[in-house]
Amino acid sequence: MKVAVFIGSESDFDVIEGAVKVLKDFDVPFLLEVTSAHRTPERTEKLVREFESQGGEVIIAAAGMAAHLAGVIASHTTLPVIGIPVGGSALNGLDALLATVQMPKGIPVACMGIGKHGAINAALLAVQILSLHDDSLKTRFKAFRRDQAEKVEKSSENVKGRV
Repeated sequence: MKVAVFIGSESDFDVIEGAVKVLKDFDVPFLLEVTSAHRTPERTEKLVREFESQGGEVIIAAAGMAAHLAGVIASHTTLPVIGIPVGGSALNGLDALLATVQMPKGIPVACMGIGKHGAINAALLAVQILSLHDDSLKTRFKAFRRDQAEKVEKSSENVKGRV
């Protein structure tokens, strides 16, 4: 597995579903596990250690509320960790965003936006990181970006056609 996707609870799956699709679309092998920074800290550490020992390269962690999952994972590895703050709390994910983005110096976590869009971007960032040493993946990622640009240009033509 190249990428591990850890979510803090089963309810977070709805948020990361788009990220899973991106990884599948790019044929990136991934591991998906539910683990909690607070309720299962030993399990979390064990999963990180196992993923590292199996040659894993990038970790994505999605959690809400206190959202310490990405930070706890980062404290147990030197692999890149990408955090996804999950909404749904009384603060609509702002608490998760702040918990994910405000890491102490020396333990970096890349923080995406709150929710589903952030999850998709996390998977795309993981693909970009992996493409640094995988030319086939880099080629597919460049094609993806070209396709995105073409869709924007087509949208522009569609909008102009309305006036």
